[in-house]
Amino acid sequence: MNLPGFDCASACPFGAGRSAALDLPVGQIRRVAASRPAEDGEVDETKRNVLKLLAVAGLVGAGAGGLVGGTIQFLQPPTVGISSYPKVALLDVDGSALTVSKLEAEYNAATTEDILFYYPLANEPNFLLNLYPASGTPNGTNGAENVPYGIGTHNSIVAYSAICQHLGCPAPAISYYPPGTCSKTFSNSVYPTLSFYIHCSCHGSTYDVTMSAGNLTGPAVLPLPQVLLETDASGNIYAYGMRPGSPPVNGHLNTLQGDYGVGTTSQLEKESPIILCSFPV
Repeated sequence: MNLPGFDCASACPFGAGRSAALDLPVGQIRRVAASRPAEDGEVDETKRNVLKLLAVAGLVGAGAGGLVGGTIQFLQPPTVGISSYPKVALLDVDGSALTVSKLEAEYNAATTEDILFYYPLANEPNFLLNLYPASGTPNGTNGAENVPYGIGTHNSIVAYSAICQHLGCPAPAISYYPPGTCSKTFSNSVYPTLSFYIHCSCHGSTYDVTMSAGNLTGPAVLPLPQVLLETDASGNIYAYGMRPGSPPVNGHLNTLQGDYGVGTTSQLEKESPIILCSFPV
């Protein structure tokens, strides 16, 4: 406000010079231009840089998401396996067809080597056993006959998984112990004295080979899966399935998943067992 006869713009020693733009009647509003009006078409460089940064961050995030997704997919490959149990011809160690007569002549309850074949998957080894003794009448101390699901002249040829059902120790850590291998004996409903069995040297689990590989000592609580065997008119031996009620092979969600199938044939292998006469009390 101006006092009559007093020009504050030139006479006030401590006041700032008055701008004509501020000489407004009381109550009137006037728009005041910015000190540096933006020219037509001018872009704020700070905003431009921020938008660029956000765009780049979005692309990097999308790329990282794709990379993580691809990595997870790589770390979790699809499960492989087969849809059903195949009929697989067993071959002897020399590659020839394995027949009942050949097996009974070559292997018996006293055979000291592990005789293995793979079925139904390439990473599922199995013991092939002929539990009949080389001589004498089987009585549990020297051999057995009429074993559940056994084939051959005396129903003494059977096959069980060669992977322990406790923590998955494979042959030869788990092995067939022929009669007299260890002083430890067991008994079952058929044989009052049983001196041969499958035993795992890892933690001491023992399985009854005369009774579908049931548990004799822990810590395993499940029997070994049993492979079903059959013959044709010429005596050739085939694996064709698993005993009803058999648990999955250790380490597999089911016995048909976890690797590729063995194909149409599976050849026998011989392996020296690891012997350790240590049985849990």
